[in-house]
Amino acid sequence: MKRYFLLCLLPLWVLFPLSSCFEGDEPLDDPEIVANDSLGVLPGRFSVSATKQVRFSKGNLQYRASDKVWRFAENQYDVVGEDNGRVSADNTGWIDLFGWGTSGWDSGAEAYQPYSIQKYNSRYCPGNSFLANLYGAYANADWGVYNAISNGGNRKEMWRTLTKEEWVYLFYKRDNAPSLRKRALVEGVSGYLLLPDDWNGSSVSDAAKFDTYCYSASQWRIMESVGAVFLPCAGLRIEDLALPVSKGYYWSSSCDVGDAYCLYFYDDYTNPSYSCYRYYGLSVRLVYE
Repeated sequence: MKRYFLLCLLPLWVLFPLSSCFEGDEPLDDPEIVANDSLGVLPGRFSVSATKQVRFSKGNLQYRASDKVWRFAENQYDVVGEDNGRVSADNTGWIDLFGWGTSGWDSGAEAYQPYSIQKYNSRYCPGNSFLANLYGAYANADWGVYNAISNGGNRKEMWRTLTKEEWVYLFYKRDNAPSLRKRALVEGVSGYLLLPDDWNGSSVSDAAKFDTYCYSASQWRIMESVGAVFLPCAGLRIEDLALPVSKGYYWSSSCDVGDAYCLYFYDDYTNPSYSCYRYYGLSVRLVYE
């Protein structure tokens, strides 16, 4: 108990009065989603443009090369960590850090497999073009478009990756954006907390009235049930070296000239339009539209 208390002694910028929460939620429009609880769609709605809302997957994307299985992490705070260094075509373990556009679709890029560890950005270009994004003609280079996620509906073209512009809108332009995001700790894992658009002044149960952004697993389940999303720090991979998990990097589907854009956060610094080397292995968090 004492150890957990010390973990929660965070700087003032992570303090958060939880006297209010999101009240209720409309059912998903897709009747197949409504009828199936195993599709991995979280309940909160998040604006990513003036006219578009999305819902996030239940956890970060993971892949097992030995049987070519894609899945979402069971918990939003789950990360693979140093085992991401064990990248190969016959790896029997899970990885959750991927080079840009490595969905497994052969677009003409030299490096397109989820276990690709080739160095040089030029090898991670769909259609061998630095100007190709992971949408439009090259949408299959997006992990969620090309692949069936085993615990996320198990069908292709259900999920996708946010664009750079959508990450920027989510973090800075949606209504009340600054008060709907903050750094947090969940079950001892550092990351970023996002609250849904409709988070309002209604009260949750007494069990959810916490006074910091620091949650146990049971506390987090309450937050998650009312729409909260957590993006854990999962670090990054450079070739076959997985670096410590103190930073968060999440790919977008948008290219930069030579590089590609991602969401990056570390301590109190956040940049949803950060330019990163394409051959770096970063986290992927998919959305359902």
